Formats: sequence, C-alpha cells, structure tokens
Amino acid sequence: MSMHLHRDMENLQKMVLGLSALAEEMIDRARRVFCERKFEEAAAVIAMDSEVDEREVAIEEECLKMLALHQPVASDLRRIAAVLKINNDIERIADLAVNIAQRSQCLADFPEFVVPERVVQMVDLTTQMVRSALDSFVSNDAQAARRVIRLDDTVDQHNREIIDELQTQMQERPQSVAACLHCFSAVRHVERIADHAVNIAEDVIYLAEGDIIRHRHASES
Repeated sequence: MSMHLHRDMENLQKMVLGLSALAEEMIDRARRVFCERKFEEAAAVIAMDSEVDEREVAIEEECLKMLALHQPVASDLRRIAAVLKINNDIERIADLAVNIAQRSQCLADFPEFVVPERVVQMVDLTTQMVRSALDSFVSNDAQAARRVIRLDDTVDQHNREIIDELQTQMQERPQSVAACLHCFSAVRHVERIADHAVNIAEDVIYLAEGDIIRHRHASES
C-alpha cells in the first residue's frame, strides 16, 4: 500500500467511525422516545438526520475519489467496496431511528398505552447487533460478525410475538387500535435496523475473508 493510500484509508476509517457514532446516538435516543416515553427527545433525533446525510455523501465521495486516484486491488479494494455498502446501511439505520422517533411521538396521545416488555427486549437486542456489527468492522473480526447474524433470528422471533400480542390487544380492546398500530409501525422499523446490522456483518465477513455470504445464513450458523 502506498503512503498516500494508507493515509486516505485511515481518514476513511475515521469518517466511518464518526458516522457510526452519530447513528448509534440516534438509536439510543429513539429507544428512549419509544420505550421510556421521553417524547421531548424525538426532535433531537430528527434534527440529527441531516448531519448523517451529509456525512454519508462525504464518505461516498471519498471512496470514489480513492478508487479513481489509487486504483486499489485485493484487500484495499475490498475495504473500499465494503465501506461503500456499510456507509449506506448506516445511513438507512439513522433514517429508521428517525422513523421510530416520529412514530413514537404519536404515542404521546395515548398515555394509557403501555409498550409491551418484549418490545424493550427487541430494541435492546437490535441496538446490541448494530454496535457489535460496527465493532466487528473496526476490528475486522469475521467471527464477531457471524455472531451478529445469528442474533437476527431472535429479533425476528420477538417481532412475530409482538405482532401477535398487539393483534390480541386490538381485538380485546378496540379503543387501543390506533396506539397499537403506531407501536407496530415502530417495531417494524426496529426489525429493519436489525436487518441492516446483518448487512454490515455480511460485509465485514467479505472484507475479512473475501467471501460473499448473502443468502447463505444457514451455513453461517
């Protein structure tokens, strides 16, 4: 690796870490809005999205510049390709955190509605998946990435059980339908965040091993 490419790689890593930290903060705040009814934090989550968008564009431009200037090969090319994809997933995670905050704001009109305990467990596990996926990227740890992928089944199971619980509540208490639908929508966004964490983990495995494992999760378990 040339000195200039090494310098640009280090700068790219710092840019991704900065974006990751911002997205993680948005998830944490969205969790408090949704699970702890701290609705006053929703505006802060929404306001952070523009900075995420700017950073996402800057990272993509940096990757394209590096591809044009350095014409990297082998592991260097894999890293830039992985960053391009991970960059997009982080931006989508931030978008979904905004969606959760916005949907959670609607619950302020239903003070009697209690977010199911399983939702808290699902949100916490999803947050763990995002952090672990990003940590695996920093450490280039394919085994840690595989552990993230395996957690997705548990998130999906939580999602199914929460849907069943909300459907039962809507049938038994028709007055709760609106609140349950807001909760259902927020939960769906949480499930999508977990999917993006899986995408990041898959890209880490590609980065570390040069192996594209999409659609082969069964063999990774």
